[in-house]
Amino acid sequence: MFDTQRVQLDWGGRPLTLETGRIARQADGAVLATYGETTVLATVVAAKAPKPGVDFLPLTVNYTEKYYAAGRIPGGYFKRERGPTEKDTLTSRLIDRPIRPLFADGWRCDTQVIVTVMSHDLENDPDIVAMVAASAALTLSGAPFMGPIGGARVGFINNEYVLNPQIDEMPESQLDLVVAGTADAVLMVESEAKELSEEIMLGAVMFGHRHFQPVIAAIIELAEKAAKEPRTFDQPDTKAIEKEMLGIVEQDLRKAYSIPAKAERQDAVAAVKKKAMAHFFPDGSDNPDRPMQLVAGVFKELEAKIVRWNILDTSKRIDGRDLVTVRPIVAEAGFLPRTHGSALFTRGETQAIVVATLGTGEDEQWIDALQGTYKEAFLLHYNFPPFSVGETGRIGAPGRREIGHGKLAWRAIRPILPSKEDFPYTIRVVSEITESNGSSSMATVCGTSLALMDAGVPLKRATAGIAMGLILEDKRYAVLSDILGDEDHLGDMDFKVAGTDQGVTALQMDIKIAGITEEIMKVALGQAKGGRMHILGEMGKALDKARAELGEYAPRIETFKIATDKIREVIGTGGKVIREIVEKTGAKINVEDDGTVKVASADAESIKAAVNWIKSIASDPEIGHIYEGTVVKTMDFGAFVNFFGAKDGLVHISQLAANRVQKTTDVVKEGDKVKVKLLGFDERGKVRLSMKVVDQQTGEDLEAKQKAERAEQREAAGGE
Repeated sequence: MFDTQRVQLDWGGRPLTLETGRIARQADGAVLATYGETTVLATVVAAKAPKPGVDFLPLTVNYTEKYYAAGRIPGGYFKRERGPTEKDTLTSRLIDRPIRPLFADGWRCDTQVIVTVMSHDLENDPDIVAMVAASAALTLSGAPFMGPIGGARVGFINNEYVLNPQIDEMPESQLDLVVAGTADAVLMVESEAKELSEEIMLGAVMFGHRHFQPVIAAIIELAEKAAKEPRTFDQPDTKAIEKEMLGIVEQDLRKAYSIPAKAERQDAVAAVKKKAMAHFFPDGSDNPDRPMQLVAGVFKELEAKIVRWNILDTSKRIDGRDLVTVRPIVAEAGFLPRTHGSALFTRGETQAIVVATLGTGEDEQWIDALQGTYKEAFLLHYNFPPFSVGETGRIGAPGRREIGHGKLAWRAIRPILPSKEDFPYTIRVVSEITESNGSSSMATVCGTSLALMDAGVPLKRATAGIAMGLILEDKRYAVLSDILGDEDHLGDMDFKVAGTDQGVTALQMDIKIAGITEEIMKVALGQAKGGRMHILGEMGKALDKARAELGEYAPRIETFKIATDKIREVIGTGGKVIREIVEKTGAKINVEDDGTVKVASADAESIKAAVNWIKSIASDPEIGHIYEGTVVKTMDFGAFVNFFGAKDGLVHISQLAANRVQKTTDVVKEGDKVKVKLLGFDERGKVRLSMKVVDQQTGEDLEAKQKAERAEQREAAGGE
């Protein structure tokens, strides 16, 4: 019944199996990929004909993790997978980025790649398996995909590269790098690193590229058995239109792209385009032989060529800079008055307002993932409103781009954060992009570093980021530092590098062509390092290290430990005790399973009151110590004093004052604040207190003072 085809190889010490022909047979391409015991199904369907009016590649990649894959039921009220999680979105982008450049020019049919995680062994991250499965399914589908691609994760443990480290190995790794590409070149890199050198990063990329070659060979072997016939499609010849248009607009376009200001340049380019369209369509009506959409596409391609020619011929860029110069930078810390920490970072026409907020353990984000539920104490959210590029648009939930840019900045900053033990705060950073003309994600990295230092977060070092571009024509190429939006749009590479003066913390690369060589990557990394050092220097003019104190409005946290057998007493039945402490002191309190207690408040007195209260419950009073208490009840034989949290003790009438007391109420009344010394416990364990041996004004121990005076007298008498 099934015409099943299968290939298998040993990859990184585990079996990788690619199978087709048994599952999802109505899709154009379907591959079931298993690595270890992690299984992923990838399917590809391409529409039979393009949609009218579409002038771009309509590719959609959807990656979904099913909770049943790990034997789990989704948490929360809804016991069904709902919208994509952050991991789903990021992995969808991870797959999309290396496959998109490999579709044939002019392919306009809706193409959908759906990847579903069906089994997870909790050892092998499904994202790499998903990328391999998607590549295989596309290669089998008959769509004009110039692959296959391979992908791999690279770790760096004990100064050695590790291929596809397992999930439990990742905490030991100084590097989490995902690389994808073809047999000949690298197409995509995504990474987080603990301040590694450019040489180690480049070595990791090339290590991954070498080690996914067997996967590419396996996909080709499977395709030889099961691939569909390649689909053909009409691709119009536009050479004549381009030649004619070049004669009309070349000089005007060159002039327009010499205007440094983005808005003025865009207006000038729009005027040139209007001139070109008027030439080809003088009466304003469409021409079936030369449709407006086709002519507009030729103009767009001509724009890119002219910009690229100018850069390669003159080594001068759109805004007049040379290849390595970074745009002017203005960095300001403490930009907003009431926030815990803030910064305004402006580089050319790219600007970010970044705000840091400190919270307690209550503010940590719960993450419900295949591996289980865990808490995240560092959050970074990136917002890209339409006004930042002078446009109108939808305001709503963050899109894939916003999630991806925020995660890149998160990866860049996380390696230089203090440990949770040294800084027990939940940290949330929000980056509001207020202007954008190139690399707002790297502006977010710079602004985040400044905002956190402004908030008093003891970062290991300041962190900066820079975006690099590439123009590649045959054997000629130019690497561009700090690219503009137009250079990103019209160039061949978006290569982002973030790090400190000690090394790289994040690296992201996307290629719009069939890949780049090791030589070009080496040049880009070296040039990026120089740019990063310059940016760090400019940032240092605003703030070069964390402020010594937290911001005025930031909460203070005091951390201490109690015995685990006392946790129940501190919390109380149904949380009664801890709720009362919070209500009366105003502090936030978090008690962990190991007995760690965190008390937070912007008011020092509030923290002190809560700490004393908790310690009084979780510890025992010490004999001989003096405590301040409150009289809670008077009796004929003495007064009961609440002196140690919830603990009460009896001051016998004989211990109320130095002189003889006839009646308890002659000395104290209910509600009086008094100072008492713990004398000990009677045979029934009842607490015995004394007021008469304590100076009620100063709290001085009169009994100890008298002993010291007698000792001095004896010593003086002995000396005589």
